[in-house]
Amino acid sequence: MSKNSSDIFDVIIIGAGSIGVPLALSLSSAGLKTLVLDQEHSVGQGSNKKAIGGVRATHSDPAKIRICLRSLEIMRNWQTTYGNDIEWQQRGYSFVAYRQQEERTLKALLVKQHQLGLNIDWLDTPDLLEVAPDLNQRHLLGGTFSPNDGSCSPLLFLHACYQHAIRCGAQFHFSEKVTGFKFAQNKIAGVQTNQSDYRAKIIINAAGAWAAQVANLAGISIQVHPDSHEAGITEPVKKILIPMIVDIRPVSSSANFYFYQHKTGQIIFCLTPSPNIWGFDQQETSEFLPLAAQRMLALVPRFKNIRVRRTWRGLYPMTPDGFPIVGWSKEVEGFFRAVGMCGQGLMLGPGLAELICRIVTEEPLPEDQETLSYLSPYRKFDSEEKLK
Repeated sequence: MSKNSSDIFDVIIIGAGSIGVPLALSLSSAGLKTLVLDQEHSVGQGSNKKAIGGVRATHSDPAKIRICLRSLEIMRNWQTTYGNDIEWQQRGYSFVAYRQQEERTLKALLVKQHQLGLNIDWLDTPDLLEVAPDLNQRHLLGGTFSPNDGSCSPLLFLHACYQHAIRCGAQFHFSEKVTGFKFAQNKIAGVQTNQSDYRAKIIINAAGAWAAQVANLAGISIQVHPDSHEAGITEPVKKILIPMIVDIRPVSSSANFYFYQHKTGQIIFCLTPSPNIWGFDQQETSEFLPLAAQRMLALVPRFKNIRVRRTWRGLYPMTPDGFPIVGWSKEVEGFFRAVGMCGQGLMLGPGLAELICRIVTEEPLPEDQETLSYLSPYRKFDSEEKLK
């Protein structure tokens, strides 16, 4: 391995996506010499550019609520702090209930959500229609509304993080595929790529849908599997929708459906397929749009004449329980996992980056260890995220 000091780093991050790039900013801001490696040609070319932009702290577990509350704070203040327009809009999220099953689930979660400081309430049908007047009223029981949630441009945000990370001294090497690792006894010592070798005592796997392959190169097995999801965007129309709408009812061929109106007027929508579509196939299908249209019009009949401009397909790096895998490896000292974001990397990224930076620099907050316990690579994976 090269002895050139330019090839020696404090930390090497694998993956220039929704986790890796904000993490590079946090680590380099803390004074650590940081290298980011990615097999693509620029930042955000994996799953990040396929994200629809939703950012919420409305989750069912303490870890993601805490992390995303911090992410919301960062994004809400981004333009003031850093000067970049990331197309942030704070219009809230509404999880709607058309059946008693969903009403019970959403109301039961409010206790924990309130305890953790989430600004969220249950709204009966008349109050919910004040927030989202175009919802189909037939069988509508109400829903939750969290006004501090919002959305931003995934690529604008990631590019802004990239620019500021570069200014703080982080290095990014694109079109470099990781081919192996170097070890000293049972400790990580460096990374091999198809172009060069680099030394570091800390390696962070943030490779998204490709995280399992990266971990395998280190002799580590992780439970992250890519799941194909499709999304679409309509033509721009006048502002008629305030919050992101999420319908968690499972119906034929889809587990849930969600959509919002971008600040430029387009409706952006996505659904979770059922059963899962495992693998790396990112080709759009003919089945998606009829299914999405059916779910959309069942929720907002007024949208029936809006034309769809484009659809696309991306990968959700899924874990068995729907929660990320974050923490040090017991098998190889110095190998850290920040993987399995289950399609929520954009909303987790900024807050998680700060948390990981505190762990790496050994300056954790009192609640960090409890947060990480929910995300441990060595948990039983026997729980379930109720608001996937």
